[in-house]
Amino acid sequence: MSAVIHLQALGLTEYEARAYTALLALGRAVPARVARQAGIPRPKIYETLERLEGRGLAAKVGQNPLEYAPLSAREYLARARRSFDDRLGALDRDLSRLAPDPAPEAVYHLHGEAAIRSLCEDLTLNARRSLYMAGEASFAERLERLTPRGVELHRTALDHVPGIAAHGQRAFLLARDGEAALIAHFIDDGGTGEAHGVHTHNPVIIHLIEGYVQLAAQTTATRTAD
Repeated sequence: MSAVIHLQALGLTEYEARAYTALLALGRAVPARVARQAGIPRPKIYETLERLEGRGLAAKVGQNPLEYAPLSAREYLARARRSFDDRLGALDRDLSRLAPDPAPEAVYHLHGEAAIRSLCEDLTLNARRSLYMAGEASFAERLERLTPRGVELHRTALDHVPGIAAHGQRAFLLARDGEAALIAHFIDDGGTGEAHGVHTHNPVIIHLIEGYVQLAAQTTATRTAD
C-alpha cells in the first residue's frame, strides 16, 4: 500500500504505518481487530498502538473493551511538513557555512542524460524571473509545465540556426534568471557515447545563451512568416 510506504518515509515504522492505515479504515477498533486488519502479530500490536498514541496519531476511546481510534492525518501531515521545513532551513544554513557559492567564472562538466535532465528540472523549478530554453521539444514541454507561475518563459527550437552539437547529438540550452545556465548535448537514438554538457554561473556565458535563444526564436518566426 502506497500510504504505508509514504508514512514510513515520514519516520513511522512499518508496523506503525500499517496499524495507522488500518485504524483509518476501521474508524475505531480493539487491538486484536487492528492487528488482523494490518497483518501485524498480536504480541506486537499493543506496543505499536502505544507508539502511535505517543506520536499523536491514535487515542484510546474505551477501556472495557480497550479500543483505539485514529487521530487526524491532516494534523500529522502539517506537523511533518513544519518539521521538514525546519530541517531544510537548518541544512541550508549549515551548508552555506561549509561551502561558499560557486565562483561565477567556474564551468562544471556534466555527464549522463539523467543527471543533465535532473539539473534542468532543478533550474526550472527554482526560476524566479526568467527562463530561456531551446532544443528538444518534448523535454522543453516538460520543463514548461514545471515553470513556476509568473516566470517569463522564452522557448524555441534550434532548427534554423547554426548547429552547436556534433553529428548524432542534440543540443539543449537553458538559462535561468540571468544567474545560471546549462548547455547539453544529448545522444540521438542508436548513437554512441554519453550525454554531456556544462553548467555555469558565468554571466558572459549566460548572456550568450539568452541571446542565442532569442536569435533562434526570431529566425524561426521569420521562417514561419515566409
